[in-house]
Amino acid sequence: MNAKILIVDDLKSDVLMISSMLEDCRLLCAYNGAEAMEVVKQNPDIDLIILDLNMPIMDGFEVLQALKSDPEYRKISVIILTNHDEIESEIKGLELGAVDYIRKPLNLASTRKRVNVHLNLKRALAQIEEHNKILELAVYNRTKELSMTRDVTIRALVGLLEIRNIESSNHARRTQHMMKALCENLRKKLPFQEVLTEEYISELCNTAPLHDIGKVGIPDRILLKPGKLDENEFEEMKKHAIFGVLALSCDLPDGVAPSFIKTAIEIVGSHHERYDGSGYPNKFAGKAIPLGGRLMAIIDVYDALTHKRVYKEAFSNESALELIESESGKQFDPDIVAGFIEINHEISAISHRYDHTENC
Repeated sequence: MNAKILIVDDLKSDVLMISSMLEDCRLLCAYNGAEAMEVVKQNPDIDLIILDLNMPIMDGFEVLQALKSDPEYRKISVIILTNHDEIESEIKGLELGAVDYIRKPLNLASTRKRVNVHLNLKRALAQIEEHNKILELAVYNRTKELSMTRDVTIRALVGLLEIRNIESSNHARRTQHMMKALCENLRKKLPFQEVLTEEYISELCNTAPLHDIGKVGIPDRILLKPGKLDENEFEEMKKHAIFGVLALSCDLPDGVAPSFIKTAIEIVGSHHERYDGSGYPNKFAGKAIPLGGRLMAIIDVYDALTHKRVYKEAFSNESALELIESESGKQFDPDIVAGFIEINHEISAISHRYDHTENC
C-alpha cells in the first residue's frame, strides 16, 4: 500500500499490534503527543495518524488541536483510539477534526478495514484535487486565449476605423488609458465604490476603444470632410452611435448579451448623451445615462479638444478643463467632472504619452 502512517500510543503493546496489521505501510511511531508532533514536523506528508487520546505529556486532544490550528497539517486524516466506554471522548475527538474512531480492545480485521477506507478516501480526494488543478489550468489558459482573441479583434476593428479617419489615430488608446485612470480615482468615492468593481473597470477599459466603432457606417464625404459639418451632415454623423449598437447587438439570442458586450453597448450607445437630456441618440438625462456612457462622454470630449482637427487647432489643457467645468451638470455628470479634474495631471500625461501614431 506504501501509505505513510503515524501510530501514536503510550502503550507499546498497542503500537506493536497495530504495526503488525499494517506492515505493508511505511510506519512511524510515537509514544506521546509531544513526540507525535515532532514526527509530524519532520514528515508533513503523513497520510494517516492513528492517535490514542489518553497519553501523558500531551494527550490526543491537544494533538488534534495542534493539527487543526496549522494549515500545513490540517489535511492529515486522524483516526482516534478510545475505550469502549469513552463515548464523550469519541464525540470530542470527532469535533476536533478526527475522521473516525477505533475502540479498544482492538479488533484486527475492523481496524484494518477502517484504515483502508480512509486511505482510499484520501487517495480519491488527492486525485480530485489534481484533476481540479488541471481543469483550473485549462480554464485559465482558455480564458487567456479568449481574452487575447477579443483584444486583437478590438484592435483590428479600431485600426480599420483609424485607417479611414487618420484624425482618430491613437484616440482609442488614449481614451482607454484615461478611462482606467478615471475609474481608479472614482472608485474611492462613495457614489461609485460599489459599482466600480475590478471586473467592471476591466470591462470599461477594454470596451472603451469601441466607442466610435459605428463610424465605419458613416460615408467618407462626411467622416473625412475637411471642415465643420452642416446640419444635415451632423444628423447623419449622429447615427454612428446607433450603428455601433446595432453591430454589437447583431445575432444576440433574444437580446441576451454577455456582460462585456452589455458594457460595450452602453458606452457605444450613450457616450453622446448629455446630462441635461439634450444629447443623442435617446435623450437620456442624469443617472439614466449608463455610467459607461457618462464616463466616456467626458474622456471623449477632452481628447477631442486637446488634439488638432482639420477644422480647429488643439486646445490647451487649461482651456479644455475650463470648458469641461463649464459643462458640469449640463453635458457632464458633476461627480465625474470633479473626479476628472482631480487627476488632470495624470490625464494630461496620458494625452501626451500617446500623442503620436508611432506610439501605437
